[in-house]
Amino acid sequence: MPSNNRNRVLSGIQPSGLLHLGNYFGMMSRMIKYQSNNELFCFIANYHALTSTPSSETLSDNTFNAACDFLALGLDPEKSTFWVQSDVPKVTELMWILASHTGVGLLDRATSYKDKISQGITPNVGLYSYPVLMAADILLFDTELVPVGKDQKQHLEIARDIATRFNNSYGNTLVMPEPDIEKDNQLIPGIDGKKMSKSYNNTIPIFETEKKIRKKIMKIVTDTANIDEPKDKETPLFQLFSLFLDREGKSQLSDRYDNKGLRYGDVKSELFQKIMDYFYPYREKRASIVNKPEEVREILSYGAKKANLIADKVLDRVRSSVGINYLKWHIRFN
Repeated sequence: MPSNNRNRVLSGIQPSGLLHLGNYFGMMSRMIKYQSNNELFCFIANYHALTSTPSSETLSDNTFNAACDFLALGLDPEKSTFWVQSDVPKVTELMWILASHTGVGLLDRATSYKDKISQGITPNVGLYSYPVLMAADILLFDTELVPVGKDQKQHLEIARDIATRFNNSYGNTLVMPEPDIEKDNQLIPGIDGKKMSKSYNNTIPIFETEKKIRKKIMKIVTDTANIDEPKDKETPLFQLFSLFLDREGKSQLSDRYDNKGLRYGDVKSELFQKIMDYFYPYREKRASIVNKPEEVREILSYGAKKANLIADKVLDRVRSSVGINYLKWHIRFN
């Protein structure tokens, strides 16, 4: 179990396609900040992606691209533990053990399954048991803190329920993770005003061509107010622009919205330039990284080795608790 004064923080991201502003401001930028003062464990959740990515080629490409994204945005493999989920397959063994101690009613209450089905994803056992695999992801590494958004809080609550039930049965075996909910955390809107998500096809990608990014920005929905009227600030354009502004900049943008003469086309062009300027160094770095696949593979392999060392210890505790390490029990009672 963690013994130093730094919190062990864990988070993962599914390799589901092009990285977008919602991924970055909702999770990735926060993750990269954690590595300075915490023990950061960060992984690419390709097992989870199997529930919604039917093409093997697509999943493979998306996994590699997600690794390039993280590295380009500043994740340091020396300051953190960074790996691909399937390179630590012990997580699937822990999932099975936890699933044997998880009530069906708990999974029936999971809103994520219902949301996925409503989006047209074909129901399957993997999708239904998704929260158990997520619990295994967290508990396999003695995680102390899990950064979650307000819309993801239930996932961690399920993991805590599973850990509590397990510990009540077998003693203090699993570390109880705590949620780290950012006070100012907000849902990042897509170009249509809904939560930015690939499922809604409303994202603004970070590493696409400038032409495609501009095209996406120009499609951001706005109200029908004419140029001589104040503009509505509870709209995706204002909210997305605010992501790139400090307090003074937000105040200035708010004043422009309140006064006459504001043209949405001008604001969209300014937002495009803000995005290009902000991500320029990351786009340059990624262009270099993507052409060095062997280096990326070595970094992920290094991270998997570090992750496996922790997973071995935790899984050994769990196996001993439930009796799967049968030789230890035999020696103990003979």
